[in-house]
Amino acid sequence: MKASVIGYPRIGKHRELKKALEGYWSGRLSIDDLASAGAAIRRENWLTQRDAGIDFIPSNDFSLYDQVLDTIALVGAVPDRFHWDGGTVDLDTYFAMARGAQREGLDVAAMEMTKWFDTNYHYLVPELHPGQRFSLSSRKPFEEFAEARELDITTRPALLGPVSFLLLAKSRVEGFDPLDLLDALLPVYQEVISDLAAQGAGWIQLDEPCFVQDRTDAERGALEHAYSVLATRRGSANLLVQTYFGPVLESFRTLVDLPVQGIGLDLVRGAENLGTLATEGFPADKALAAGLIDGRNIWAADLDAALDVLGRLSDVVPSDRLIVSSSCSLLHVPYDARLEHDLDLRLVEWLAFAEQKLDEIALLTAAVNRGPDAVADDLAARRRALDRRRHSEWVHRPGVEERAAVGRQDAARQMPYEQRREIQRVRLDLPAFPTTTIGSFPQTAEVRRNRNRLQKGEITQTEHDAFIAEEIRRTIALQEEMGIDVLVHGEFERSDMVEYFGERMEGFAFTRHGWVQSYGSRCIRPPIIFGDVFRPGPMTVKWSTFAQSLTDKPVKGMLTGPVTILNWSFVRDDQPREDTCRQIALAIRDEVGDLQEAGIRIIQVDEPALREGLPLRRRHWPDYLEWSVFCFRLATGVANPEVQIHTHMCYSEFDDIIEAIAALDADVLSIENSRSNLELLDTFRRFDYRQGIGPGVYDIHSPRVPSEEEMAHNLRAAGQVLSLDQLWVNPDCGLKTRRWAEVEPALRNMVEAARDLRAAAVVVSK
Repeated sequence: MKASVIGYPRIGKHRELKKALEGYWSGRLSIDDLASAGAAIRRENWLTQRDAGIDFIPSNDFSLYDQVLDTIALVGAVPDRFHWDGGTVDLDTYFAMARGAQREGLDVAAMEMTKWFDTNYHYLVPELHPGQRFSLSSRKPFEEFAEARELDITTRPALLGPVSFLLLAKSRVEGFDPLDLLDALLPVYQEVISDLAAQGAGWIQLDEPCFVQDRTDAERGALEHAYSVLATRRGSANLLVQTYFGPVLESFRTLVDLPVQGIGLDLVRGAENLGTLATEGFPADKALAAGLIDGRNIWAADLDAALDVLGRLSDVVPSDRLIVSSSCSLLHVPYDARLEHDLDLRLVEWLAFAEQKLDEIALLTAAVNRGPDAVADDLAARRRALDRRRHSEWVHRPGVEERAAVGRQDAARQMPYEQRREIQRVRLDLPAFPTTTIGSFPQTAEVRRNRNRLQKGEITQTEHDAFIAEEIRRTIALQEEMGIDVLVHGEFERSDMVEYFGERMEGFAFTRHGWVQSYGSRCIRPPIIFGDVFRPGPMTVKWSTFAQSLTDKPVKGMLTGPVTILNWSFVRDDQPREDTCRQIALAIRDEVGDLQEAGIRIIQVDEPALREGLPLRRRHWPDYLEWSVFCFRLATGVANPEVQIHTHMCYSEFDDIIEAIAALDADVLSIENSRSNLELLDTFRRFDYRQGIGPGVYDIHSPRVPSEEEMAHNLRAAGQVLSLDQLWVNPDCGLKTRRWAEVEPALRNMVEAARDLRAAAVVVSK
């Protein structure tokens, strides 16, 4: 039996990639510096996996920004607006697609970005059109394979499969299906596979994760056709079609009958695959990569249970054709739990980050190849650790479970929206097209330095708080001077929108080095929810009330919603996610109550990850949406009618969950709109949404500063769909990652766009 990993983290143990990227973008580092940083990360990744005993080590899983963007470059699918010359895709073009560009007469928006299935990773959405031409336009897979060979490591190159690439793509041409381009795309994939085989690749991994979703017969037919073509050019290389994130169900037969040499199945989130294998069998001429170690969460595996699954698999697949694998790429977990010297030792023994998962994969493989007795001590130690976790009073808190047994009467506002709206209109007295921001303002080097100095004990809490107070005072004054109508305090005291709240609740733990990539250079440290959750005391009241004391304009209280806190954390796996979410919702409910008692008139409870948690199969949607909407309403139901509840969502497809969004019963919804080319407005043409809406008028994930006219155009487009009294004016998302030099002119343009439209009264009511 062999050991395998589908993909590995790529940011570096100490975020070396983030530092190199941002240094390159700022001009402090050269292209050679960036290349050297990437090469060093790849080298360490490969050597770590080899030394752990992994047989199938991936290459081409590294990326300077995103693996889908890498595929766009590989096949030459660069949109025309980037003025690409048609040769090898250069770094300027590559990063312009990711981030947009404003230079030397070029003013171009970035490509749309959205969530990778049900994860918090973001990918760049391919933009395709009828007659699209493809060509081999990047040497990245070949160069990285050759790099590893220099270390005497023959890797398994990983590629996004051609069918999933097209299924993830979009077209702006109505009625056009990108899948119609399959025959035009396949010759490039044939060339890549043939060249990798010629280089000496023994196996090539082609990821087709879209086939864990609901798929049509035509889409499965496209998969059959694609691999019948690719099989003709594989040379001496074996092809592994890899799936992950769920069960393949009705696509099982199509997958296992493909003319390839291996199939990868997720047996963690796709536990149903085990039953399908038992009933359907598995071809005698193929290898099965069994995803037994969870690549999405950080808990140590129950290796006894995994060995039991391997035993059941051996009834279907001989061990010499079984590959023990991660369930998905380890991109979604941090590098090494041994770096976390500040964590409670009780928790550390329950954790498995990427390097520990390598050990688990190797241990399972050894238990089969050498027999359980050969690794009995290791297995026994892990068994004892799991037992301590199951019976820990630190995990299970008396009283928390009992409080979470609340009823629907607690998850409802006191009045329906139509009545609340009139009360809020009088109390807030806002103009048409009220302007606001989503919450955060730039986290400058000074802000981060102040936080780090506090953590290191170099300054006192009083000195830290004085700095924060001055940042808030300056930001409130700036917003007033700009003419923004509803202000925010800027969130300078917060390192992260989830971490900040988790640090102030029981049941959470936090790492120092547990970074994972969200997109590009953006890295996050997800909290670890290890036990029952509750709020010991107020979390945001101090700074919210201070900010409100500086102005007569309303200042929003800023909270992160329970579903987002859940979905952006590593969540305990010993109870249903719904139960954990309800505990978090009650903690946020207590904070909403305290904010309104302190006189805060508008409270924003952000849920950008609501759709992210949506199950990949539609049959599971109703249950998830029911409990996630309930938890949001439980958190906000305590608000009095005169308190206006806002929520924010970004970079998600809303069309198919708009009823659930309406059921949240928020008074105002702000949403991403500009980066997706205003596509979201189509949703509101079809659905009669009554509450206030702020469709983002500019993309904050790009450094470009949009003009007043560009934002006015977006507002006019929204005005064709939304009623005048519904429309709010705001950016797509928070401004934390931007520089003040970008934020100030953009917000001034935004305010002027709103003023011009008010004065001209050009918005047409629905």
